[in-house]
Amino acid sequence: MTTDLEAVERIAIRELLSAVAGDLGASMRPEWERAAWGVPRSVYVPDRIYLGDELEACDRADDPKAWLRAVYANDSVVSQVNDGQDPGDGERWASSSASAPSIVFRMLHMADVGEGHRVLEIGTGTGWNAGLLSYVAGPENVTTIEVDPTLAARAKDRLWKEGLRAEVVVGDGSMGHADSAPYDRLVGTCSVRSISRSWLEQVRPGGVILTPWDSPWFCYGLLRMTVDDTGRAEGRFSPHSAFMLMRNQRTALRIFRDVVREDHLPDESTTALSPWDVAGDDVDAQFALGLQLRDVWRTWHEDPDVDGVKTRLWVATTDATSWAAVDWDGTSDDRFTVWQHGPRRLWDEVQAAYAWWTWHSRPGPERFGLTVTATGETRWLDTPEHRVPVTG
Repeated sequence: MTTDLEAVERIAIRELLSAVAGDLGASMRPEWERAAWGVPRSVYVPDRIYLGDELEACDRADDPKAWLRAVYANDSVVSQVNDGQDPGDGERWASSSASAPSIVFRMLHMADVGEGHRVLEIGTGTGWNAGLLSYVAGPENVTTIEVDPTLAARAKDRLWKEGLRAEVVVGDGSMGHADSAPYDRLVGTCSVRSISRSWLEQVRPGGVILTPWDSPWFCYGLLRMTVDDTGRAEGRFSPHSAFMLMRNQRTALRIFRDVVREDHLPDESTTALSPWDVAGDDVDAQFALGLQLRDVWRTWHEDPDVDGVKTRLWVATTDATSWAAVDWDGTSDDRFTVWQHGPRRLWDEVQAAYAWWTWHSRPGPERFGLTVTATGETRWLDTPEHRVPVTG
């Protein structure tokens, strides 16, 4: 007999597929729609998830309807906090999640995975994405790698119970998994700041690398690259996604703990460039600055308890040797106070990067690309010959 929750789940899957198709702007491919039904998300998302800005726990046993609504919403679901450690009464931060279904299926379409393709997935997480890949490519063709042993074990248990016996490996995703190479497709489910040479070596000529992108300035963009017969990979960005960063590429920096010191004597100047122009709501600007300012990050400070300062934008290098602060007094819209310290004039670099972007007609992510060889990376605009200037 069908239970109420089973009926609710069927309705939720239909509504989710409709929402995904709306986001894609087209109907889902039949093989992926079949996979969505054959690999239910509810099987893979853990019984405890974390919701809202405060990451409040929601347990399946305590509130099954709320849990099911969250699982089948077209949104990401935080499945682990604090790398699996109990935060107690301390701060909770998301360390693993099930990505929003719309971006999951967008990436599966972009990767163009088909039956018989050998696929390496970087970042197993809950195992749902590996299940979808296994359903279409065949589980014997799918290898998925996860740095967290607990997450890997749980995902393997779910996959194998469902008869999708993909190879689940515990390890550093940036190194790939050479034992099962070569691959036709490599799909990342965590953001990266650079492309591993191991990935290039393990994807066959003509194969595709698809991964979310991140810079210390701004986490945004999907990168789709094709590997050629010389071991070079080249491709373009697209304006989608925001994924958690690969664990071995994290930078857990804080301004007052790691960067600014009481004995620092910064230089004072003014600027007409609004901090909101470079770190506000314009994702195109932020993406372009992130490509140029390779090792620069930023954070906002509201009401910093400084006379005459309403809002401050902090900018710093990831090695914590240089920083800048841009102050808004709460009234002026065309003049801001700048403080800079260290061997690099970071606000000068930000202004130069923004000027370059505006000079080139404010391009969005889809006009940028990346070429990776055994010796390095080149970021470019429109064509590989038109290099993006990079600092750091």
